[in-house]
Amino acid sequence: MNILVINAGSSSLKYQLYDMDDESVLASGRVERIGMDSSILTHEVEGRPEVREVSEILEHTTAVRKVLDMLTHRKFGVLKAIDEIQAVGHRIVHGGESFHESVLIDENVKLEIKRLFDLAPLHNPAHMMGILAVEANLPDVPQAVVFDTAFHQTMPKSSYLYAIPMVLYKKHKIRRYGFHGTSHDYVSKKAAQFLNKPLSELKIVSCHIGNGASCTAILGGKSFDTSMGMTPLEGLMMGTRSGDLDPAIVPYTINKEDLTLNEVNSMLNKHSGLMAISGISSDMREIVQAMEEGNESAALAFDMYTYRIRKYIGAYAAAMNGIDAILFTAGVGENSAPLRKRVCEGLTFLGVELDDERNAVRSGETRLITKDGSMVDVLVVPTNEELLIARDTFRLIQEPAQ
Repeated sequence: MNILVINAGSSSLKYQLYDMDDESVLASGRVERIGMDSSILTHEVEGRPEVREVSEILEHTTAVRKVLDMLTHRKFGVLKAIDEIQAVGHRIVHGGESFHESVLIDENVKLEIKRLFDLAPLHNPAHMMGILAVEANLPDVPQAVVFDTAFHQTMPKSSYLYAIPMVLYKKHKIRRYGFHGTSHDYVSKKAAQFLNKPLSELKIVSCHIGNGASCTAILGGKSFDTSMGMTPLEGLMMGTRSGDLDPAIVPYTINKEDLTLNEVNSMLNKHSGLMAISGISSDMREIVQAMEEGNESAALAFDMYTYRIRKYIGAYAAAMNGIDAILFTAGVGENSAPLRKRVCEGLTFLGVELDDERNAVRSGETRLITKDGSMVDVLVVPTNEELLIARDTFRLIQEPAQ
C-alpha cells in the first residue's frame, strides 16, 4: 500500500511517498515559492539524480497536481498511475483540545481545524490548503490528519493550566498545548525499543532541538509535561525565538520603544534567540564555529542555549521523581556533539556519564552516547515524523475493515 505524506506551509509543500509493505520511501520532495511564477519543485528518488523544475505555481491545488505528475512521470516517477496512492496523511500543527489522536478527514474535522485557526494562524490555514488541494486532485482517496499537539493531550491539569483566571481557559481555551508531539512520540518509542525495555516503565526526557526546540517529560509512554505552551514561543531558547521570559517585558517594551503589539510579537518570534544574542546567526553550526574562533557573543549564546536545555531536563527529572533516559533528536540534537556534551556535563548529579568517543560519532542510527554503567542512558535518536504520520494513516484506513 502506498501512502503520500504531505506537510503544507503557506508558500511551500513537502512530500514523501511510502510503500507501507516495508515502510520504504519511494520518493520525496518539496515545492517552494508557491504563489510565484518561479516556483521550484525538487523531486528525489534514492539512487537517481535529483530532479528540479521551475514553473508557475500560484496555489496549492496546482502544487499537488505537479507533485502527482512527477510521481507518475514516465522518466522520473515511481508510480504508473495516481490511483496507486491509497491514502494521504497530513501534518497539522494545532489540534487544540478537540483532537487527542490522529483522525480520518471528514467535513466535521475540517470545520474543527478551521475553528482552531486562531490558535495557529501561521500554520493551520496552510495545512487546510494542503487538505483541500489533495481533495481537488484525489477526490476519492481517504485523507488523515496527525496533530503535533495530540501527543500532549495526556498532560494533567497541573501541567497544562496557567495560573491566570480560569475564565480565560473556560472561554478561550488558553492553556499549554505543546508541540513537536509527533517527534517526541516517535523517538520515545524508538528509544524503548533500542533499550529493550517496556515504554510503560520508562521515565524519559525527550529533547527535540532544531530551529524550534522543546523538551518533553514522558512518563510511561505518555506526555506528562512539555516546554512549549499555548504557542511554540514558550520554553527553550531557540534559533530566533526567545523562549521563556517575564510577560511584563511585553508592555514595558511597547511603552519604552513605541512598538506595536505585532512588532513585539515579531521580535520575540523572529528576531530573538540565538540570532539576537550571538548577533551572527540562528544556525548552531555557525554559532559553534564562531565560539571556537573566540567570538564572545557566540559563546554567550551557546551558554544560554545549553543552560536552558539542562535546566528543563533537571526540572522534568524532579517532576517525574527520577529519569531513565535522555533523548536528543532533530537537526541540532542529532548533529551537534558540542551541544550534547555541554548539556550532559551539568547532569552528573543525575548519574549521567557521557562517553566522549560515542558522542563524537556521526551516524543516522539510534545510538547510546553514555558510558556502560551510566545511571541514566543518553541516546541520539533520529526523528522521523513523516513515517509516524504514514503509520497512523495506514492504521486509520485499515480500522474500518476490521
